[in-house]
Amino acid sequence: MNTQNNIEIDELDKSYFVWFENNWTHDDVLHYHERGQLVYVESGFQYITIEEKIYLLPQNHAIWIPSRAFHKTNSHSEKIKLMIMFADLHKKDPFYQEVNVFSVPPVLKEMIKYAERWSKLTVKNDDETVFLKALFNELPHFVEHSLKLHICLPKDRRLNKVIAHLHDYYRNDIKIEDLADRAHLSLRTLERIFKKETGLTLTKYQQILRIIKSLELLSSGNLTISETAFEVGYKSVQAYTRSFQSVMQFRPTDFMKNIK
Repeated sequence: MNTQNNIEIDELDKSYFVWFENNWTHDDVLHYHERGQLVYVESGFQYITIEEKIYLLPQNHAIWIPSRAFHKTNSHSEKIKLMIMFADLHKKDPFYQEVNVFSVPPVLKEMIKYAERWSKLTVKNDDETVFLKALFNELPHFVEHSLKLHICLPKDRRLNKVIAHLHDYYRNDIKIEDLADRAHLSLRTLERIFKKETGLTLTKYQQILRIIKSLELLSSGNLTISETAFEVGYKSVQAYTRSFQSVMQFRPTDFMKNIK
């Protein structure tokens, strides 16, 4: 499936296609493109499911989605400024073969903004081709480290109620025994199946949920770090900062500097 707002992306006779919107709207239909795509959030935030994993794309972050990767939009902020850049690439660099979420450095941000001039242009343009070829050639070098911040959706239906409860009550203290009762499984069986399906322990899954939600709240600009910490269930800013740093490898204050 390769339709984007009534434009057949993969049918265009050009290597690159740029699409920018001040107030992006997108349905939640699972689809893929023959082309890879770079999605950049200028303001707001976006949740995207890719190959049964949910990714958060905060403000001033981008995600590279490889060719033919099934994906859909889950939800987004009330108003979101979004740039999508499609590229027909045949590169061997491993970067282009896997999903990468990363903070956009100033130079790349300016290049993306410059590319707005070609938004929705469906015919070939030599200047666009030269510029975007350079951008995508350098893209792996702009990414110092990708954020492996995602949560997997388990396929085992026995975990449905467990996942639903974790997502609804992630900010609360949750007893693993209660989750086992919900799944009608023994504690040991639940822990084994959950780790196999998600790659995470129940405790780590809840921690990542809290951090993902906090990134959403911080990128909205409506709450301070302290307010965010308590909103997602931490009893102190210090505990939140430690948890944030263990997941993200940098502190909440560093994240706030980046989104300004």
